[in-house]
Amino acid sequence: MSSSFKAKRNRVLMRGFKIVGQIMTWPKPTLFTGVGSSLELCSAIGQMGTRRVLIVTDAGLVKIGLLDDIQKKLTESGVEVVVYDGVEPDPTYNQIEAGLAMLLKNDCEAILAVGGGSPIDAAKVIAARATNDKPIEKLAGLFKIRQECLPLYVIPTTAGTGSEVTVAAIVSDPVTNTKTPVMDPKIVPLMAALDASLMTGLPPAITAATGMDALTHAIEAYISINASEETDRYALAATKMVMKNLPVVYANGQDIEARQSMALASCFAGLAFTEASLGYVHAIAHNFGAFYHTPHGVANAIVLPHILEFSKDSAADRLADLAVASGLQTGGESEEELADKFIDHIRSMLKAFDIPEKLDALKEEDIPAIAKAALKEAHYNYPVPEYMEQAQCEEILHGLRA
Repeated sequence: MSSSFKAKRNRVLMRGFKIVGQIMTWPKPTLFTGVGSSLELCSAIGQMGTRRVLIVTDAGLVKIGLLDDIQKKLTESGVEVVVYDGVEPDPTYNQIEAGLAMLLKNDCEAILAVGGGSPIDAAKVIAARATNDKPIEKLAGLFKIRQECLPLYVIPTTAGTGSEVTVAAIVSDPVTNTKTPVMDPKIVPLMAALDASLMTGLPPAITAATGMDALTHAIEAYISINASEETDRYALAATKMVMKNLPVVYANGQDIEARQSMALASCFAGLAFTEASLGYVHAIAHNFGAFYHTPHGVANAIVLPHILEFSKDSAADRLADLAVASGLQTGGESEEELADKFIDHIRSMLKAFDIPEKLDALKEEDIPAIAKAALKEAHYNYPVPEYMEQAQCEEILHGLRA
C-alpha cells in the first residue's frame, strides 16, 4: 500500500470521526471550582443518595493525609468510605481488577477518584468493569462500553491530564507492556472538583511535567484537523493560561491563584482534546511510558518540539496563533516566524523547568518497534495535520536519544 494511499485513507477515517463528533453530544461533568470545592463535591455525593463509595487513589496521597478531610466530609454526609490505594503510575490490568474486587466485596455504589491521571484513569476503567461483564481488553478502543458505568466522581490533585472531563483512560497490559486506551463518553465523570488547595504541595518537577502535559493537550487539539470553533476557544485559553501561570507555580507552589488557573487550564485542554483529539506527541510518549515507564508529562515535553518541527509546514498558521496567545508576538512577524518563535519558546521552557531535551532510557534497538507502535496508534486515532512514515518517525526518535 503506497504512502499516499495510506494518508488519504487515514484522512477519510479522521473526517468520519469529525462527522461523528459533530453529531454526538459530548458529556461534561458538573464542576465545582475553587478552594474547598473538593469538600463541596463530597457533600454532593451524599446528596445524590450514595451510601457507600470506593475512593480510588495512590498510597502516597493516603500517607501524607491528603484524603483525611475528604473522608471526614463524606462520613459527615452519610457516606461510608472504602479506600483502594493500590494504583501506581501507568496502572495495569491487575490494579484495575484488584480495585474492582474491593468495590464488589464492599458493595460500593459509586467511585471517587482522588489523585493524578493514574488514579483517575484506573477509576474510569473500574467504573466500566463494574457494569460491563467484559475483560479490559474487550473494552479497549473506541465506543466498546455497552452499559452505563457506575457513578464516577473525580478530584484531581495535579493540573495536567484533564482526565476529569475526558472520554479516555489509559491502562497498561502487564504482559505486553503496551498502553491500552479505553475511549468512550460513558467514562466521563458525573462531577469533578478543581480545588487548588490540594495542589500546593506538588514539588516543582511534578508541577512542570503535569503542566507541560496540559500544554501538549491544548497544542495538539489546536493543530488537529478535527478542531472546531469550540475546541479552539478551549485550546487557546488553556495555552494562554499555562504560559502565564506555569512559570509562577514552578517558582512558588503556594501561589493559590496561579494553581487554580492551572487547574482550570488543564480542564480546558481536556475539553479541547476530547473532541479534537491528540497527535504524534502522545503516540510516541505513550510508548515511552510503555517501554521505559517514562512519566507521561516528561515524555510529552521531550517529544513536543520535535513533532512541532515536523508539523510546521502544514500547521504554521495554527502555531502562529498559539504564539500570539502565548504573548510572543512583538511586531509584524510572518506566520512562519511566529511558528518558529513558538517552538523555540517550548524548548526554552524545557530548560527553565529542568526537563531533559533527550530521553536517556531510549535504546537504539527499540526505535523501530516504538515507531511502529506510535504510528499505529496515531493513524487510527489522531487527526494529525501531516502524516509521517516509519522512516521519518525513526529519524525523530534517533534525534531524541541522549
